[in-house]
Amino acid sequence: MRKTLTMAVAAVALLGSTMAAEAADKMALVVSTLNNPFFVTLKDGAEAKAKALGYDLLVLDSQNDPAKELANVEDVVNKDIKVLLINPTDSDAVRSAVRAANRADVPVVTLDRAANGGKVAGHIASDNVAGGEMAGQLIVDLLGGKGKVVELQGVPGTSAARDRGQGFHNVVDKVEGIQVVASQPADFDRTKGLNVMENILQAQSEIDAVFAHNDEMALGALKAIQASGRDIKVVGFDGTDDGVAAVKAGTMAATVAQQAGKIGEMGVETAAKVAKGESVPEYTPVPLQVIQK
Repeated sequence: MRKTLTMAVAAVALLGSTMAAEAADKMALVVSTLNNPFFVTLKDGAEAKAKALGYDLLVLDSQNDPAKELANVEDVVNKDIKVLLINPTDSDAVRSAVRAANRADVPVVTLDRAANGGKVAGHIASDNVAGGEMAGQLIVDLLGGKGKVVELQGVPGTSAARDRGQGFHNVVDKVEGIQVVASQPADFDRTKGLNVMENILQAQSEIDAVFAHNDEMALGALKAIQASGRDIKVVGFDGTDDGVAAVKAGTMAATVAQQAGKIGEMGVETAAKVAKGESVPEYTPVPLQVIQK
């Protein structure tokens, strides 16, 4: 009886040890920046899903610096991680980081922004071209097909900035009455959005609407517009808490809402499948929606 009890206890201990080992499996998430509410929400979604699936998620902030991004990746690929999730600072610059993971035989899943090189197991993102088209059509409708528009672009070289801009121009360039009077980068940053918009307001006496590639730039531009006393419609992109609040308050016309938390969740779900050797789609789209008051 005692021997049987001892064996049972040992079996339970072994099972517990095995479960603990599985729970200790690690993934890493390297984020372009945590100085942006969108990516904080993405991180939160990834952490919640990783916890639910029994993974330990290491999170590193690249602070919008490709060199730091590469250093972060080189650090985590040596920590026995099953999969690397990365939200690139720049779609071109991230190639070095992806290749570093490839050399270490660590599978890579990209989030929100694609990598223009290296081997990637899967990409989770909104359809940014479609989102840009939604924003473009919204501005055309708001202006009745006639007016002068400013475009605030994201970080040059990122797939998000390129695709949102492409979608936007797919629509507005075909409307004879719409004229894009300025297209300038403000790097997805609120303060830069403010500064760039101030300069554009001084240079352009007539502006009817602004399309910003994210809500942070839109909110910066909105502050500059409010200070100028001019009546200009602003459309953002991402659907961050601050952006949605501005829409509900009636100060921002609209935002094309991404589901940042969902991108993080789906990224971890995809990574878990990759870790188990399952096949995953090359690209998994996350739905978008226009938010207006």
